Amino acid sequence: MRLSTWNLDWLTTRPQGNAALPADVTPRTTAELERLAVYARRLAPDIAALEEVDSPELAARLFPAPDYQVLITHDDVVQKVALAIRSGLAVARHADVTALDVYPPGAPRHLRAGLDVSIGTGAASLRVLAVHLKAGCRDSAPDSRKPACRTLLRQIAVIQDWILERQDEGEAFVVMGDFNRWLAPDDPALKALALNGPLTLATAGYASPCAQGSYFIDHILTGGPARDWLRPGSLRVMLYNTREDTERLSDHCPVSVRLSLP
Repeated sequence: MRLSTWNLDWLTTRPQGNAALPADVTPRTTAELERLAVYARRLAPDIAALEEVDSPELAARLFPAPDYQVLITHDDVVQKVALAIRSGLAVARHADVTALDVYPPGAPRHLRAGLDVSIGTGAASLRVLAVHLKAGCRDSAPDSRKPACRTLLRQIAVIQDWILERQDEGEAFVVMGDFNRWLAPDDPALKALALNGPLTLATAGYASPCAQGSYFIDHILTGGPARDWLRPGSLRVMLYNTREDTERLSDHCPVSVRLSLP
């Protein structure tokens, strides 16, 4: 089974100048959606976490039925988190992890919820949490005085609680998405997530060829029995074919691993 995470960089068709968009964000053209769909077919994931998606209909332009079903969070933001899941896999959706929006209700902007699903049945069941965390704290200590780091630390605590529940239940689980953080084995954020039991970070020790040799911020974390399902050496990054695609389609490349389920 191939798992992927892909930040699609403001996948929206809202017109430029829309109140929900930054001034420099432009809508996706039909040609750009078609190019993204070409890359999606090449990626061919069984389960793909998608970040910065405005609607399920747009995600389905890349991962269409009947080959895929698309689930998306219910929060009222443009940059939603979604999952594209290959048809034929049993799927049970759980409540969105809205606690990741640690901002107060009256805040002018809100953070993205997490998407929580169980995929498969029996011994091969996999619990998946797709996330997109707060930007602005890639390498500072999570307890830094920077507001972004304080926010990230609160989100890490929410994921830590989710992981603890999975470990208490003995579930195989994966947390994947855009963490906006250069996680590493000695990173305080990763150590906090692993306080209740070991995790395997698929991107540990690697630099991203998509980010000119910088560390990954898009990650796939496995825990519980899923740690043993992760195929060693299966980490892959799909690069874009042209400079124009790199500049226009997304500032993130899809990151993938393979699992061997029982």
